[in-house]
Amino acid sequence: MALLRQTLNPLFKRSGRPVNPYLMLGIAALVIVAVALIVMSTRRRSDRRSASLHQLLELADKLEADLKTCRAGLQQAHAVMSLNPDTPASSEQEARHAIDAGLRSLLQQRIWIRDQAPRASQEDLDRAVSSMNDTRDRLRPLLAALDRAQHDLDSAMREHLRREHDA
Repeated sequence: MALLRQTLNPLFKRSGRPVNPYLMLGIAALVIVAVALIVMSTRRRSDRRSASLHQLLELADKLEADLKTCRAGLQQAHAVMSLNPDTPASSEQEARHAIDAGLRSLLQQRIWIRDQAPRASQEDLDRAVSSMNDTRDRLRPLLAALDRAQHDLDSAMREHLRREHDA
């Protein structure tokens, strides 16, 4: 307290008023609390931003894996179906184009993450995370349907091979 009074006394001697050490201590405490709140707010914002960037990158990886799984499943299905000459080949091209378009879109999203995300607002990051989640949500039922179709196709092929073997 004496040190505080010695430090601040010259400032207040000019005005002729005595220094109230409790007032000075209260002001110092308020300044410390304000600085601590600013630091905590900045850190929380930084942590949220880092979490959003991390989530964006993870979602991009998961979406890429989903698209590649879809492509592999479609290729496998079309390989089996190509044994049947009654099946049109155009659907294979359409499926390939759809998957390739999805992968190109994902590449554009990754480029945006690399180039723009460090300077993007939190709102933009949240929108990007939401958009990627929506895309995965729309892709999930398609992957499940592809999995069921692949299972049905495998069962049909086994049945066909069994019948050929029995004949």
